[in-house]
Amino acid sequence: MEKSKFEISDYLDSNEMIAEYLNVALEDGNDFEIVIAIGHIAKAIGMTKIAKETGMSRPSLYKALSDGAKPQFSTIMKVLKAVGGQIRVNPIKT
Repeated sequence: MEKSKFEISDYLDSNEMIAEYLNVALEDGNDFEIVIAIGHIAKAIGMTKIAKETGMSRPSLYKALSDGAKPQFSTIMKVLKAVGGQIRVNPIKT
């Protein structure tokens, strides 16, 4: 029996699912996990489309959003805008 690799990007098929996934990553993840989550979202939408909208090359995107990468904040913001997301700050409830 052949095993298939689980790909979270296969399940990010709506704006609501993408937003929830990113919010969980932002809330619970560290900086590396957040970069990986943004990469999964970009893959789900399509790296070619994201590359076109950000003005970056596909290889640059893959490199910037790979495990262990440390992309510039401007890159993260470009990709978030391209995937239809934004960062929002809410006060922490004490």
